[in-house]
Amino acid sequence: MHMNKVVVSLFSIGMAVSPLTYATNGYFTHGYGMKAKGMAGVGIALPQDSLAAATNPAGMVMVGNRADLGLDLFKPSRGAEVANAGGLPNGAYDGNGKNYFAMPEFGYNRMMSSNMSLGVAVYGNGGMNTDYKSSPFGPNAGINLEQLFIAPTWAMKINSTNSIGVSLNLVRQTFAATGLGMFAGSTSNSAALTDTGTDTSTGVGLRLGWTGELTPDLTMGATYQPKTKMGKFGKYAGLFAEQGGFDIPANFGVGIAFKARPETIFAADYQVIKYGEVAAIANTLTAGGPLGANNGMGFGWTDVSVLKLGVSHALSDKLTVRAGYSHNTQPIPTSQTMFNILAPGVVQDHLTLGATWTLSDQNELTVGFMHAFEQKVDGPGAIPASFGGGDANLHMNQNSLGIAYGWKL
Repeated sequence: MHMNKVVVSLFSIGMAVSPLTYATNGYFTHGYGMKAKGMAGVGIALPQDSLAAATNPAGMVMVGNRADLGLDLFKPSRGAEVANAGGLPNGAYDGNGKNYFAMPEFGYNRMMSSNMSLGVAVYGNGGMNTDYKSSPFGPNAGINLEQLFIAPTWAMKINSTNSIGVSLNLVRQTFAATGLGMFAGSTSNSAALTDTGTDTSTGVGLRLGWTGELTPDLTMGATYQPKTKMGKFGKYAGLFAEQGGFDIPANFGVGIAFKARPETIFAADYQVIKYGEVAAIANTLTAGGPLGANNGMGFGWTDVSVLKLGVSHALSDKLTVRAGYSHNTQPIPTSQTMFNILAPGVVQDHLTLGATWTLSDQNELTVGFMHAFEQKVDGPGAIPASFGGGDANLHMNQNSLGIAYGWKL
């Protein structure tokens, strides 16, 4: 127990200084835990390891005594094109000044009795990064958003077929922006617009969950995370609406898992992310006010719905293989592409593969791969007349490859 506590503490510190930038379902990651990532992120009704708390805390009482440590290497490809513009320079722009991001995750779970567990999950919730050496806004423009969750979790079986759980989400996020001086005439606070270094904000939230076994082969689950109120990015009070506000949007989902055969499980999740309820994310370019004001222009994102489908098949008692596919609705309307040159989170379709080897000591080695297919969003006329008019087109694709080790405690 002492060593486990040390590992948790050290890993939390390590993640606080590690890059956690990600962008799949909007800016949320496609899944949590390497086993779930191999199934397109499915996990609301199918807990598989001690990262289950990040998806549905009720699942922690089903995974037993274990710890999991994983690392994902993520490579996004993002960029933009400006055409027919009267103010911004026309051309194609590459936002890949930084290509690779290492994203660690850690989970720990301990059964306090046969019906109750306590654990913790430490993970990157998501983020966004662009780094343009040359951009339509000027040289060296870009942003970097990172979100870290530390989630102590309690779960309990309330009867033989139903479980509930709650995670206390301790959240730390960082943000930095560079090269946005061209917006100095469009902000309420030019001293807190760009190139002010990395800023940090913290907040506390909850995630609630339920799982229910309808039959021995059919399980359902549901989870809800209210909007997490975060401290403001004071250094960027002239960029984000509400004087630097950047709350984490509410999200909720339902899931189902069906054991078609003893060795084969099919699962599906449906998730909704309420980006439209966070002013800094949802306000449009024509919101009416300057950057940083309550009604200041923002990225214009809409709510996102995500459908995740996954399958797990045990080839033997030593090897399990997984696959998955997910699709999310487009968060960025065609009319909002100009500002989203900084945050082109347009990908919608993800294919995943994964496998777990059970070792001789019953510990586990898991790998997961994700490919987000190339997605383009063209924005004819998306550049407002106040910026000279014209078209702004976005594109992105992604790949990630991860590995995790699971200990049975």
